[in-house]
Amino acid sequence: MLFRKIQSEIEDYLNNPGNKILLVDGARQVGKTYIIRDSGKKLFANYIEINMAEDEIGNRRFMNVHSVDDFYFQLSVVAGNLMNSREDTLVFLDEIQVYPHLLTLLKFLREDNRFTYIASGSLLGVTLSETSSIPIGSISVKRMYQLDFEEFLRANGYGADALNVIKKKYEANESLDESTHKNLLEVFRRYLLVGGMPDAVNSYIAEKNIVKVRNIQKEIHSFYAADASKYDRARRLKIRHIYDMVPSYMENKKKRVVIKDIDNVKGKTFKNYEDEFDYLLSSGITLGVKAVSTPVYPLVENSTKNLIKLYLNDVGILTSVLYPANVDPILTDIASINLGSVYECVVASELKAHDHELYYYDNKKNGEVDFLTNDDANLKVLPIEVKSGKNYSTHHALDTFLADGKYPVDMGIVLSNEREIKVEGKVKYCPIYDVMYI
Repeated sequence: MLFRKIQSEIEDYLNNPGNKILLVDGARQVGKTYIIRDSGKKLFANYIEINMAEDEIGNRRFMNVHSVDDFYFQLSVVAGNLMNSREDTLVFLDEIQVYPHLLTLLKFLREDNRFTYIASGSLLGVTLSETSSIPIGSISVKRMYQLDFEEFLRANGYGADALNVIKKKYEANESLDESTHKNLLEVFRRYLLVGGMPDAVNSYIAEKNIVKVRNIQKEIHSFYAADASKYDRARRLKIRHIYDMVPSYMENKKKRVVIKDIDNVKGKTFKNYEDEFDYLLSSGITLGVKAVSTPVYPLVENSTKNLIKLYLNDVGILTSVLYPANVDPILTDIASINLGSVYECVVASELKAHDHELYYYDNKKNGEVDFLTNDDANLKVLPIEVKSGKNYSTHHALDTFLADGKYPVDMGIVLSNEREIKVEGKVKYCPIYDVMYI
């Protein structure tokens, strides 16, 4: 079984449910159901799982449930012998977004307090934004992502003790020895190929067959595109079209979405496609990075939706699109191949998995800095530059940004393939894999 950091949080909740019902949100195929099922069966004598997507295409028992009594009755039809007490009975409502009215009902189920509940969904961001009566105060939403790099290392044999040593060295600005660095960089490059989707990782660990991994990634990528079409008929073509264009956006020099390219019509603005972008971001199949021209903490106060970069949510899916047959550009340094979009994608997904909101610095005069995040501990901004090639020490936009006394910034980070961790002025140089500790 794959190690997932979120499992300890889920089990902490199940052992101490408190006053809110936990909703685990996330894109499809990231492993939500598997982790909740494993934890639920381990901790509860009576485990009840209801998949609302299956219910919708089956008997539709829960389609018209709008009261606690109705819910208990329908639950008893499918699992009456397992309904005991709150202490020993867990009810897991999977794909709850299929029936939005059940999100409202969670408040009353929590107040009734008869059983322990947990729910998950793959489009909760979309559903909650369209739900008129959100049970505020009765639910706690936790976002789940695919395996991050640290979890991928665990899947490849790295233990917790080894990772703690690597983390301490990063925090102390101490470089790893050459052998350890080469091994980590090799595993990182394989992560660029495999990504973090559990099915892809399990296939890679079991067989080391990149063709089978690519087939899994292709299926997930196609499923995401079809899923976007399925859930919004009025906008389905636009949603799918934008989603299909994301890899090409990432290959552009500026990597931002060019609105006029969507329909090849001049004059349209971001507002014309606001619902489509909200879907792509809320569903979790893409990651958005918003532009900031005045980088002052907190960044949200100065961000704009009009200039946005979109990244696929999984780097393995991206490399399967860009390099479906030849993996050499990922595994070896080929001078003619620019892996900038791949490196930025993995950094974006890694930062997002660590609960960072994503921004980038956009200034016509001074240039762009790849990522900005909030340094909450110091109430400042942390700029991050990503370098995939040999010229990692050249970063004019970051230098200009750090030299500007108007912005309270202590330090910027440059991530590259270089082994040595060093601090020069306001710049900290780190190996690319150390993004897992930012």
